[in-house]
Amino acid sequence: MTATISLSPTLEDRLSSSPASSSLRLSLAPGPAPALLDGAWWPRSRDLTAELPVLTAVLEPLWGRITRVTVNPTHWPVVPRKVPVARHVVKVGWFLPEQDPHELLLLSYNVGRWNLLVVPPETDPVSAAWLMAAASDPLGTSTASRLMEEAARLRTVSETDRAVEAVWDSEGGPARASVAMTARDDNDAPA
Repeated sequence: MTATISLSPTLEDRLSSSPASSSLRLSLAPGPAPALLDGAWWPRSRDLTAELPVLTAVLEPLWGRITRVTVNPTHWPVVPRKVPVARHVVKVGWFLPEQDPHELLLLSYNVGRWNLLVVPPETDPVSAAWLMAAASDPLGTSTASRLMEEAARLRTVSETDRAVEAVWDSEGGPARASVAMTARDDNDAPA
């Protein structure tokens, strides 16, 4: 089965501060068997009772009836034992040391299992877009935690670059060089 759903952050998502927005932020890898991750999910909150019904409503037509979900409770303040979705109940389990803290595991009796990177709800849209694309790369070989570490590293590099550029500009960087070039060009002009 080949399915790609990319509901990556749009301008509307970035401008909307309402956590109750109904659009699902999900990106799935194309093809039948990605290496480690089947995609990424960017929930709007850390409330599994509110978030899982929306996720399963989109995934069940593609993957079959989701019967069980497991999480690592590190990033979920409350892990309910059961969540009502559509016309059935999804059992929720948790594993502390065995499961990547940034991953959600979905199980279906009929079809199999899927691993999704969970992008933290508070993630900025640029980092979230990068994470969703990286997690849904069918050739990807990174774990969810490794992708989160790489996103943090890229964010730090970007912030450092902006800080260096701000210092450069405040010390007369490109603007001063531009004025000096203009003055020299004016002096070289024929009279």
